[in-house]
Amino acid sequence: MASTALKRLMTEYRELTLNAPEGITAGPINEESFFEWEALIAGPEGTPYEGVYPDGMVCISILHPPGDDPNMYESSSERWSPVQSVEKILLSVVSMLAEPNDESGANIEACKIWRNDREAFNKVVRDNVKKTLGL
Repeated sequence: MASTALKRLMTEYRELTLNAPEGITAGPINEESFFEWEALIAGPEGTPYEGVYPDGMVCISILHPPGDDPNMYESSSERWSPVQSVEKILLSVVSMLAEPNDESGANIEACKIWRNDREAFNKVVRDNVKKTLGL
């Protein structure tokens, strides 16, 4: 099983190296472990994340096992499955930054602000980016 996963990740890494989506750079942390990756994702234009994502801390369904969500925050169709490639996961993060899903968010307070006061949401994000960058 591990050798199949390793072959797949090596293939996906090669493809990402040759044809990376715009604004995304990703790969294994080191060549000894293809199972630990890091990524640099430029925030989408026209969002408060434009150009920079402050700390890289995101919670996406790839971190959770496939199938039904025991907390019932998301349907099984929204959760990760082995069919999804590394590239598709990274593009999902970009999409999530541009248009968060406020129906199944991990941060309920942020979802409320996103829904009810978009400018306040954008200000909080911009302020957090500045604080994280020491500006």
